[in-house]
Amino acid sequence: MPKFHLGKNLLDRRKSVERDLINAESALGRTLFGAVPAGRSREFFCLKENVWLWYENGQTIRYEVRKNGVFKRIDTGPYTKVTGEELKNFAAATKSYLRLVKRNIYHEK
Repeated sequence: MPKFHLGKNLLDRRKSVERDLINAESALGRTLFGAVPAGRSREFFCLKENVWLWYENGQTIRYEVRKNGVFKRIDTGPYTKVTGEELKNFAAATKSYLRLVKRNIYHEK
């Protein structure tokens, strides 16, 4: 859970709280896809309203939700449109993530 951020200026406290919340959300997000195998790392979280990050073993996939669809970029590669089964899986993962985070971090129903 987020910790207190005393003794810092307002901007530093805000950044620190945001970082703590992202870390807490990511800790829940990584559980959506089952146990993380030993020696591996995994992160899944919402960075901004329309930006989602999936990180596993040194590879980062950035998903951007735009007016004309969902697009992904693997590491520094080009953006490609997400379609078909991958789009369905992304939608299901984001819904599950939001439900889990709202219930466990923000205590919403």
